[in-house]
Amino acid sequence: MKKNIKCREMQETDNVAVAALVRDNLKKHKLDIPGTVYFDEGLDRLSEYYGTDERKYFVLEDDYGQIIGGIGFARFESMKDTAELQKLYLKESAKGSGLGYELLDFIENQMREAGFKASYLETHNNLQAAIHIYEKSGYKEIERPKEVVHSTMNRFFRKEL
Repeated sequence: MKKNIKCREMQETDNVAVAALVRDNLKKHKLDIPGTVYFDEGLDRLSEYYGTDERKYFVLEDDYGQIIGGIGFARFESMKDTAELQKLYLKESAKGSGLGYELLDFIENQMREAGFKASYLETHNNLQAAIHIYEKSGYKEIERPKEVVHSTMNRFFRKEL
């Protein structure tokens, strides 16, 4: 990670900041609508969901201890040996600095260490900067899996790890 940026596993005390980060990003891209994680009941308690061998979430802190980003993964049951990349979000002040690429590399390594052979993700046309990062990082677009939970998502990608 870049100098003065610390990456660590999410803790319960991070719940409010991470939920705000996710919601702020979705709202900015007009995705504060049903069918997105914006309205997920568990968004305000993410630390309860993550923290197992098959589900982890990491936050980025700046040198002031403020959360400026996050990324996670969880087993994607409908694809063999596949983890779903989840909730890659950065504060506006951290965007354009290459941190998105660094977070992707980091989480892919975490997925490999957990025994996964592929990464899957869901996104939306409104998130063009994210789509650009995914494509440039080797993700290939696939057809919509029938198991999609967030019905508003309309772009789906997969990458062999």
